[in-house]
Amino acid sequence: MIHRYMAVLSAVLLAAGSGYWVGKTRVGAGDTATVAASGAAPAAAAATAAPAPRKLLYYRNPMGLPDTSPVPKKDSMGMDYIAVYAGEDEGGAAGEVRIGTEKIQKLGVRTEPAALRELAQQVRAAGRVEIDERRLHAVAPKFEGWVERLHVSATGQPVGKGQPLFEVYSPELVSAQREYMVAAKGVTALKDAPADAQASMRQLADASLARLRNWDISEEQIKALAAGGEAKRTLTFRSPVGGVVLEKKAVAGMRFMPGESLYQIADISSVWVLADVFERDIGLVRTGQKVKVTINAYPEKSFTGTIAYIYPTLKAETRTVQVRVELANPGGLLKPAMYASVDLAVGARDKVLTVPVSAVIDSGAQQIVLVQKAAGRFEPRKVKLGARSDDYVEIMEGVKDGEPVVVAANFLIDAESNLKAAVSGFGPVPQEAASKATADAKQAAPAAQGIGHHAEGKLDAIDAKAGTVSITHGPVASLKWPGMTMDFTLANSGLIGSLKPGATIEFTFVERKPGEWVIVKLEGTGASRPAAHQGH
Repeated sequence: MIHRYMAVLSAVLLAAGSGYWVGKTRVGAGDTATVAASGAAPAAAAATAAPAPRKLLYYRNPMGLPDTSPVPKKDSMGMDYIAVYAGEDEGGAAGEVRIGTEKIQKLGVRTEPAALRELAQQVRAAGRVEIDERRLHAVAPKFEGWVERLHVSATGQPVGKGQPLFEVYSPELVSAQREYMVAAKGVTALKDAPADAQASMRQLADASLARLRNWDISEEQIKALAAGGEAKRTLTFRSPVGGVVLEKKAVAGMRFMPGESLYQIADISSVWVLADVFERDIGLVRTGQKVKVTINAYPEKSFTGTIAYIYPTLKAETRTVQVRVELANPGGLLKPAMYASVDLAVGARDKVLTVPVSAVIDSGAQQIVLVQKAAGRFEPRKVKLGARSDDYVEIMEGVKDGEPVVVAANFLIDAESNLKAAVSGFGPVPQEAASKATADAKQAAPAAQGIGHHAEGKLDAIDAKAGTVSITHGPVASLKWPGMTMDFTLANSGLIGSLKPGATIEFTFVERKPGEWVIVKLEGTGASRPAAHQGH
């Protein structure tokens, strides 16, 4: 009895994943066997050289319910029971899943051996371009005065080092110039005076000169004053660096006070990129490492920078640590506040055992891979994962080098494995209970499987290229969903069959990964109707 139930279970996913192809219009192996058993096979078929005919054991319920029949029959929904032959009901080792060769081909099952590889990791982070704080300069006079004239009058204007910015008038400035001129002339006049008199006058001249220099009077103007030139009424302020004007508060005719910032200029020949690295990756980041920076505005370009600093604090809201990247900005292409993507290639370690990322089924509580033990036999293995790259993940426990693992359609096999484990504990089912379950198959099937959700609705649109459909469905009791319109992924393209947009349908779907809902069974329930209102 247990072997019979195992065989019943092992074929459920075929019915779901390929649109119940066995029970529909195609004449399959089961149909051929039935005809042969009833004595209706053509004579030509008997004459054709072929392997010895398989022994027909029984017919099983197409929905996976524990009900069998010695003769062909249909269930309550009109679906043909599926023929089971000798050898197909044999169970494998505990926990193994057995799937027929034909079903493997239909589902697109593909395997790849676990192998030792150098796992080069890639750390990716999102960031933004910022001004290098060390290249930011404020222009603030150290005396009181008035703005007489502006040479640079717009924010964002590029300026060169030493370029005139504005001219100011200050009574204090004029007084200081005259004081220096008098002191300089006094030094010259007292060259024949006693040494102490010369020293006193020289100290006065030096003090006046220091005052002018502290007020940012240019050396050119100081030399002109020392040579006997006249004190100038205005002083020209020049840009201390080459860059762009980020802020301009100076207005012609305005009065300013000592220390008031009139211009803010940034040198953007080199900029920072502040990237947010996830907590799990921060241990792989080191100062001095080279990174590749890409900007959305220039998809064809990439910039190379260096990690200069790793900030000592973590943002609790995003669980990220900020990393500062320094990079050159030739031509000023990188603008402050631009979004950036930072890629850091971490050096490969020694070879480790790896499998493709697609081989791992992650339920959140545990991670498993399906190991192919023999043709058609698969064993779920719980594994412990290590480092990962874009394509491969390290296997620390659970799989050996060279063992083939399923890398495509593994979630469908896992679904069948879960079904097998869930129903195998039911024990022998009395014939009365089996008959009652068959009569209520439509409602009981999803619950018995424990892996799918049943819904009815209207097929709105089909995207054959993407392998998705849009469906307006009614409430889904198993998920406590209200009716809504949403997109689903098809387990395989054959499920859609001849259905067209506007058809009323019923379908069964599973959650492959969080947020991705995959249809494993799809069939029409009535005539197609227009997908959209066509007018009066």
